[in-house]
Amino acid sequence: MELAPAVDHRHRGLTMHINKVHAVRTLALVASDLSEDADRLIDIASDLEPEDGLIWVYDQEHQDGTMAFFVFGIESLCNLIEVHRSLTK
Repeated sequence: MELAPAVDHRHRGLTMHINKVHAVRTLALVASDLSEDADRLIDIASDLEPEDGLIWVYDQEHQDGTMAFFVFGIESLCNLIEVHRSLTK
């Protein structure tokens, strides 16, 4: 009986990153969902990075791009909203 090799070296050097994000929500939609002003959220979200759940989406209507968030990004944004609220009290 012969055993299969423990490591498959045929694909050595080939790596593929599979992004698990399957949907995003635009800033306008998030602002509406949170009953927040979109311009205010733009100012707040400007501190976010892709690692925080922010991405830019480009289309015919938004050729300069529009902010969009996946679930973790919306959570990050909500945390920043709370921080900004506490600072303005």
